[in-house]
Amino acid sequence: MIVLGTVVNAAAVIAGCLVGLLFKGGVPDKYNKTIMHAVSLAVLVIGIKGALGSDALLVVIFSLALGSFIGEAMRIEDGLEYLGRSLEKRFSGKEKGTGDDGKFYQGFVTATLIFCVGSMAIVGSLESGLAGNHQTLFAKSALDGITSIILGSSFGIGVLFSSLPIFLYQGSITMAAVFIKPFLVPEVVSQMSSVGGVLIMAIGINLLGAAKIRIGSMLPAIFLPMAWYLINLLF
Repeated sequence: MIVLGTVVNAAAVIAGCLVGLLFKGGVPDKYNKTIMHAVSLAVLVIGIKGALGSDALLVVIFSLALGSFIGEAMRIEDGLEYLGRSLEKRFSGKEKGTGDDGKFYQGFVTATLIFCVGSMAIVGSLESGLAGNHQTLFAKSALDGITSIILGSSFGIGVLFSSLPIFLYQGSITMAAVFIKPFLVPEVVSQMSSVGGVLIMAIGINLLGAAKIRIGSMLPAIFLPMAWYLINLLF
């Protein structure tokens, strides 16, 4: 099955979140807070490492600026919030502004961005589509499964629903692999990963409560290095 790696990845996130939910009620708040801070710092470090993957700083800056403009015009952040709130209302039985103070939505968006942004998602999906090699996505599944345990214990069931965007995002790349492979040269992949690293850094900053960055609206920035590469080929 061509999307086997993606299916396993989504299943690992679901399983990890369910395990995390078992610990959610049994851990005192002070431990949850400290663990969440530790996870936030780890996410920040992962983002910094990814952001330093490319030396093409102008491409990264341009992609972030233009991508943010496009994302705001498309109201991506608002769409993610609406989806998260709708799922929260449907599956947790809580109205907006009540219950866990938006933890369902925060967990859904945070987990989605962490699991979908990064080179492993792109490269692994390409390998699945082009060669039927799922090893990278299997490795990613193990990492995401462990991460979802921690996120699930902190944010709750919203993390579980991030498995749907994972399936759609990675599955789409896998199915389109034959068509986009010629444009994903190592230079472009490193630039996309660098932009993704900046977004992961922003996730860490949000988790620490230091700011409220509209990361969802910055998502188009990840794909702009590929657009820049195409423009260079044409002109």
